[in-house]
Order: sequence, then structure tokens, then C-alpha cells
Amino acid sequence: MTWKILLEAGAFTAAALLLAACNSDVHANVKQEAPPPATVVELNNAGLFTVDHPEQFPLATATEYDAAPELDTTGTVIVDISRNVPVISLAAGRVVEIDARLGDTVRKGQRLLRIQSNDIAQAFSAYRQALADDVLAKAQLARSQLLFDKGAVAQKDLEVAKDTEAKAAVSVETALQQLRTLGADPSHPEPFLDILAPVSGVITEQNVTTAAGVQSLGGPNPFTISDLSHVWIMCDVYENNLAFVRLGEFSNIHLDAYPDLVLKGRIGNIGPILDPSLRTAKVRLEVANPGVLRLGMFVRATFFGPKKLATAVVPADAVLHLHDRDWVYEPAGGKQFRRIEVVGGKMMPGHNQTIASGIKPGDRVVANALNLQATAEQ
Repeated sequence: MTWKILLEAGAFTAAALLLAACNSDVHANVKQEAPPPATVVELNNAGLFTVDHPEQFPLATATEYDAAPELDTTGTVIVDISRNVPVISLAAGRVVEIDARLGDTVRKGQRLLRIQSNDIAQAFSAYRQALADDVLAKAQLARSQLLFDKGAVAQKDLEVAKDTEAKAAVSVETALQQLRTLGADPSHPEPFLDILAPVSGVITEQNVTTAAGVQSLGGPNPFTISDLSHVWIMCDVYENNLAFVRLGEFSNIHLDAYPDLVLKGRIGNIGPILDPSLRTAKVRLEVANPGVLRLGMFVRATFFGPKKLATAVVPADAVLHLHDRDWVYEPAGGKQFRRIEVVGGKMMPGHNQTIASGIKPGDRVVANALNLQATAEQ
């Protein structure tokens, strides 16, 4: 039994050795038929690599692109203060009806709310009393004039009657003006006052609810109406980039919600005071709103330098983003390539990218930097 086990083990070992030899021959044949792999040897000089087969990495020539340097910043849409109109009530009272809400679009003259005001009631009372006094003064003046003509009263009595009638007329005008100032209609003697929209626009602020009290000039305004046909965009520009912004110049406005839409914003103001902690200045852009800009929206604003500069353009694949930096590979003679740090710019049509600095037009770089980098890592 023992001899049988030993014979079977020996046969199994011999078969395994024979199979291994066959596999070794197959792998040897495959290696002979395949092209030799490209090997990269990094030299002591940082960023310099030696390649066995440099022809595997095609080169591209950087072309020239003339354009003004660009500065991209973020901004926030805010209301144009000159188009921000508060809705006020000169009469205090209690709200009995509200006809508009926050976010509504209203037109000029539209009723926004109705209040019941004691100020209006007192103003009508004073007006009616002034009218009664004026009627009495006119009657007394007419009687005094008749008596004077008949020699029944003295001249001074007639003059007193004239003065009384003149003062009564002034009281009527004053009471009438008081009603109009408060916003009441003299032909409708009631203690209710309709608050109307002074301009057309969107209600961007509401500080009143039904049954709430409305103060005159001392309290918060019931509503604020904003004309959003033109808005402002406030941007923060760092101190070292202020040369990009000039009063009266225009900036391109890009919206994430509408990537194909580009708006024009005119620089209307550059803040005279820098933020002491961020070292930034507030730059105000004035933009015509086509109806898509909303208050509080974030946008991207692109400012342009004062003069055009020649920059290099390479295929986008020639730029390698590594360790938060951009790199390209350029031939260094023989079988060597050198990795160079560059500052990548904006994307161009045809899957190309501008290079702000690091290389110049006419320089040759590896067309696909990722392939060379992957080979180097192997």
C-alpha cells in the first residue's frame, strides 16, 4: 500500500513539471511576438524622463491666440437701489384687507392693502368743520356788506367780516390738503384708506399682515416694490487684480442655470475702500435683466485686461492636472522629455486649451500627457 501511494505521488509530480514547462514555452513565444514595452527612467534632474521608444508619444505644436487676459470672479445679484421704492402710509391705522403678497408683480396704482385709520376720521372731521365755518363766514360777510351799504354798520365791522371769511377759506384749503396728504378722497368721507402701488414692479419686502397695525413714518414700510428690469451684480475683486476693472467698461455675465446665455454688465462703481481682511474691493455691475436674473442668484463675471496678449494654445489632452497644478511634457533631446509646470487658461473650440504662462507659441509638447505620465508611473 505504501509503495502504491509513493508511485502515484511521483506520477503527479512529473505531470506538474511537464505542464509548467509547456506553459513556459507558450509565454516565451508570446513575449517574442509582442512589441517591447516603453520604459521610462526618471533621471536625477527632477521632471526629466528618459523613454526607450519616444515615437510612441506624438508631439503637438503650440499655436498663438491673441486675446486680452481675463479675470473670472463670482458675483451676487442684488436690487438696483435707485429702482427700490418703499410703499408708505402717512396715516396710522389697522389693516382690514391685503390684496398683494411678497413676490407678486404689481402695476402702478394697484391697491395693495386697506386700513382703517383714526387719522383719516379726524381729518374729515376737521374738513367738515372748516366747510361749515366757511359757509357761516360767507353769510356774515354778505350781511355785513348789505348793512354797510345801508349805513347800518361801520367800515371796521365790514373789514372784520371779510377777515373772518378769508380765514375760513384758508381753513378749508388746509383741511382739504391734509386729506389729500394722507391719501384720502374728499368725496368719500369714510375712515378707510386704500394704499396704492406707487410704481410697477415686484414686491420684494412685506412687513404687514391682516389685522396688524400700520404706523405712519415711524414704523417699517408695509411693502417695498422693486423694478427688476435692471439689477446690480456685486463682485469681490482682489487688490492685485484691480487693473482688470475700469469704470464704464463691460463685463461678461455667465449663469449656471443658462450656460448658453451671456449678458453684458457695465462697471458702474469700484469701491474706494478695501475689505481689510480679504483685501478685496466691491465692484458694481449694472445689468439689464432679460427676466432670468433673480435676487440672490450667484453669477460668474469675466473682466478683460486693458490690452491683448499672445498666449499659447495646445490640445486639452496635452495638459496634465496633477497635485492641483497643470503640467505639460516637452521633448528634451534624444529620448528625454521634461515635465514643465504651466498655468492653464480657458477651453477653446476643438478641444483645445489656452496656456497663460509656462510655454509660448511654437513650443512642442506631448499631445497626450496622460499616456506619458501613466507610463512613467509604471
